[in-house]
Amino acid sequence: MSFVVVARYVTAHRDRVLALLEPMAAASRREPGCLRYTVHSGTEDGVVVIVEEYESEQDFTAHCESEHFRRIVLGEVVPLLSERQVTTCVPAGSER
Repeated sequence: MSFVVVARYVTAHRDRVLALLEPMAAASRREPGCLRYTVHSGTEDGVVVIVEEYESEQDFTAHCESEHFRRIVLGEVVPLLSERQVTTCVPAGSER
């Protein structure tokens, strides 16, 4: 079973957030259990969407504890956001 995370960010600093997420995505893709980490620029002004897929919820938890997540996302990206929505998903019909 995979564990999917969709993060939607709203910011007045979209270009800066996208630039910060480049090294974040590269580091995340090298993590054990990371199947996908893609950053999308929304068609709405100021929207950035990240789609992540991990082999397990534990892999996502480890991702959130990583040095690059704490430094880049929590330390640099989050302060630039006016809104942050994170949705976690599992395949329909599967048990968590």
